[in-house]
Amino acid sequence: MNLITSSCLLLLRSVSRNIHRRNIHPLISPELFKVQLQKLRDQEQRFKRRLRSVHRKFADVPENSEFQGQHHVYFEDGKGIYRSTLGHDEQEMLEVFNADWGGGGYGTIQRVRLSPSETMLAVTVKKDHHEETRCVLVHLGGLILRQKALLVLDNVLSFEWVTDDVLFYSTQETLRCLRVFRLHLSDSGVQTTLVYEEKDPEFFVEVSRSRDQRLVTINCSSKISSEVWFVDSKTRLSFPTLIQSRQPGLLYHVEHSDNYLFILANTGANQEYQLLRAPLASPSKPHWVPLFSAVPGTVIKDMELLQDHCVFTVKDSQCRLQIQTLSTQEPYQLNTHKLPHWACDLSLQRVGTVDRGSFGFLLSSPVHPPVHYLYSSREQKLSVTEDNTKYMSLTEFNTTRLQAASQDGTMVPLTLLHIPALSELHKAPLLLHVYGAYGVDLNMAFSPEKRLLLEDGWALAYCHVRYWTTTLIMFFHRYINVQKVGVSKTCFNRSCDTEDWSNDTEYSLYPSMLITAYSEDRRVPLSGVMKYVERLKKAIQMYITRVAARVPAVILDLQPGGDHFGPEDFHLSLNESARQLAFLYAELGRDHPQTRRRQKRKVK
Repeated sequence: MNLITSSCLLLLRSVSRNIHRRNIHPLISPELFKVQLQKLRDQEQRFKRRLRSVHRKFADVPENSEFQGQHHVYFEDGKGIYRSTLGHDEQEMLEVFNADWGGGGYGTIQRVRLSPSETMLAVTVKKDHHEETRCVLVHLGGLILRQKALLVLDNVLSFEWVTDDVLFYSTQETLRCLRVFRLHLSDSGVQTTLVYEEKDPEFFVEVSRSRDQRLVTINCSSKISSEVWFVDSKTRLSFPTLIQSRQPGLLYHVEHSDNYLFILANTGANQEYQLLRAPLASPSKPHWVPLFSAVPGTVIKDMELLQDHCVFTVKDSQCRLQIQTLSTQEPYQLNTHKLPHWACDLSLQRVGTVDRGSFGFLLSSPVHPPVHYLYSSREQKLSVTEDNTKYMSLTEFNTTRLQAASQDGTMVPLTLLHIPALSELHKAPLLLHVYGAYGVDLNMAFSPEKRLLLEDGWALAYCHVRYWTTTLIMFFHRYINVQKVGVSKTCFNRSCDTEDWSNDTEYSLYPSMLITAYSEDRRVPLSGVMKYVERLKKAIQMYITRVAARVPAVILDLQPGGDHFGPEDFHLSLNESARQLAFLYAELGRDHPQTRRRQKRKVK
């Protein structure tokens, strides 16, 4: 699931070239706005050139674009999928899928699944500027590949192969996934059967597969509870079997190995996650036997099940990442593997159809490019692959872990990325990030844009808490030159009620804001965005009539289309990032680095 983080500085997407006058803050004259807009456009072009340079610099960093079948290795580049025979030169690549095969403007690859014996390929492609997806099935068997789709299914979100001829998939309607179908490919034709339908609209249904390829699971989740059903590949046409019925407050996830279910559930102390085991034949909660609980002061974030080991991604009280491994046979033995101090994000390598004895992943931070690591359960060893060790030497920045007390006394862990020493940070601008909706962590994967800001002397702070408070800003005043800039993006994980946030305004001095909305966005309807902007304008106007203050710029950037998470096209995304940076620098009164260098040369 593609997750978006928003900045507490409310750094939104930038000014549209076609911004309408009705979207301009009424307290700013049209003439002044035109001058400001031209400055932003000039700055945008400069930042666009710098961003291209940064992206080129890190163009060859490792990505999760490769996966392996029984006989071939596959590569995916967003628009096509290519394969070569194992052990052969990569130059002998053959195209097995093209996103255009989805037809009708569906052009970006979202999800890829190989069938167990590598005879079928299923791929979802997303419609440009919208959230609709299609699942395209391609036949890979035979000496000659068919350069076309075998079957196209509309509105498919998640899917998994049970066997080479049976596919389970969930459908999405009005942003909700409530139904799961079984597709059976046979010599007599294609048969589609509804196998699960969710009755509670608060639940979201997704299909996944166990790492050993044995089970396909139907995962039903809400904010407070979950329920999992499974289908055994040995009885591929059977209907799903319930593991444990939903209970308020019970969240659990399931893996499988050797006829046992390994269950990660929040049944530990203080509802923390712990590992339990149950026989596949008796999967309900009364049969769950605890195997492992997180060490006090740590939290389990994820789990991968290898042939004879469980691999846990763990965070400590300061949100430092660790890898912990537990043998799945008695005597159970726990080992902890420390990761580099700069590591902030762990991204799993794509799982193919072979080799469950290793666990590959990418480590990165917002300013450190990904480095590929491999854990081998056979050797019980964690190692860095040799082909990208050059990125290990990027130590010119500091990663500082701090804690700040919130208003209720709770200690909030903070990650601070900076080049100057802490004692010098009062001279640096700060970009503060907070996100916590739906229980999702901050996105701290590598970002060339964040790297650019770091090289420009910024400090980047990440608060690992659901809500930010004035206390956090006061905390940073000890170290950093904190200036508020209003930046916001209308994005939520699933559908949302805009009444919740459109009413969240009060009469006070707001920072300058650049707000991006999409005219056909079904997650955040335009009417709610417009209502919020109008309330915001009113609140600011009421405040400045009482207190003499600088009038903040409030700009609504209304974009066409309904692509809630922003453009996936590289060039469009680059343009938006450049406009964001231009707005940020302009509102904080900071010159573009090239402008400062020219001014220094003139002084000399």
